[in-house]
Amino acid sequence: MRCLMMKISLLIMLLIVSGCADKTMTTGAPATDKTPTYTYEVKHIYPHDPAAFTQGLIFRDGALWESTGLHGSSSLRKVELETGRVLKKIDVPQQYFAEGMTVFHSHVYQLTWQTQKGFIYDPETFQQQGEFAYTGEGWGLTHDDQFLIMSDGTNRIRFIDPTTFETKRTISVVHDGQPLNELNELEYVKGEIYANIWQTDTVVRLDAQTGKILGLIDLSGLLPAADRTPATDVLNGIAYDEANDRLFVTGKMWPKLFEIRLIKK
Repeated sequence: MRCLMMKISLLIMLLIVSGCADKTMTTGAPATDKTPTYTYEVKHIYPHDPAAFTQGLIFRDGALWESTGLHGSSSLRKVELETGRVLKKIDVPQQYFAEGMTVFHSHVYQLTWQTQKGFIYDPETFQQQGEFAYTGEGWGLTHDDQFLIMSDGTNRIRFIDPTTFETKRTISVVHDGQPLNELNELEYVKGEIYANIWQTDTVVRLDAQTGKILGLIDLSGLLPAADRTPATDVLNGIAYDEANDRLFVTGKMWPKLFEIRLIKK
């Protein structure tokens, strides 16, 4: 189970070549030696449920919406930003390990890890309205103005029709000539895709049309050592407040959620 694996370096992950295939493929554009890198400034710190195994995170209607994972603990929840209080929640059946989530076209879409099934909910009531299928694993989920955008643990990102759930196109992410695998939680920010690299403190900024790496965000040290326990897991969870231009990040079983500002190195 990937939630129990130890953190490995980004350089090792760059050597892993994905074997998954999608219907359509666009050759990914590589990053260059001049790829911008960013550090961060913490603007605000908010409480976060340390029992929440964060898999998907968005900001909508003044609140955080979160998908949490693990068998028997998976859920969809709406959370008050300032207090971390859960305002609304529905549990996912224990046989499913929930993953990424987004709200699009008045529906909540939630992935599961290895069961090739996603759930559709009413955003007002959280009642399940339907299901959808996909091949491979489900990891991260976001959307642009037309498609659901999904990662599956490889270096490929799929653009999926939200009605037929057909993959319309795919982009590939390459870094230093190698596939950049284990793209995880996704967020669509100002026309770019932000993707967390699983088991690292790195988020990549991607061109949504080509997959070219536009920037590397180093979030090392974001959660202080004093806030870590044996249960604390990896960085995961990116949310963007478009109305107020705020970027939020957290991690699996982190006690804090951070509003950050990016600073170019």
